[in-house]
Amino acid sequence: MPLPKWELRNAEAANCPSCGSRNVVRLFPAALAPAAAAHGVAAVEGEAACFDHPGKRAVAACQQCGRFVCQLCAVEFGDGVWCPSCVAAPRGKIRSVNPDTSRMLYDTWALVVPLATLILWPLTIFSAPAVTALAIMKWKQPISLVRRNRWRFGVGLALALVEGGLWCWLIWYLVARGRTGA
Repeated sequence: MPLPKWELRNAEAANCPSCGSRNVVRLFPAALAPAAAAHGVAAVEGEAACFDHPGKRAVAACQQCGRFVCQLCAVEFGDGVWCPSCVAAPRGKIRSVNPDTSRMLYDTWALVVPLATLILWPLTIFSAPAVTALAIMKWKQPISLVRRNRWRFGVGLALALVEGGLWCWLIWYLVARGRTGA
């Protein structure tokens, strides 16, 4: 069922009039603009022109590839404007001008490293303090461009603390055993 245009103008999410489900919607701005405004202003000589529409004045540069875009082509995404080619391109196919369009997933590393080092358990003596420091330092940093939660940090931190605690107990046990001479 089509979503109502008045609701699409108000936010990035719209409720379905039929079932009431909440839908995230990404539209080209021209889809809701009046026909005259959607086509943009003609470029005069010496002005930057749209990559896809050479006769139209550019209003922005794509944050991903750097191409100039007109009002019709400009897609607002996050804090910047992207061209239609970058929006439609498969991940990894477009050269990135803006390195902030991807982030290191520290929460996943905090979970994977203590689990992976369990295979070669002596490495946990190094990974436990490293993961503990990583989880503490990166806890408040933005996790990803897509919405995620911090449960990976919590589980990874708990595993690292258990591994570190077991190493402390093992060292204490060996030292205590060495003193008694047994």
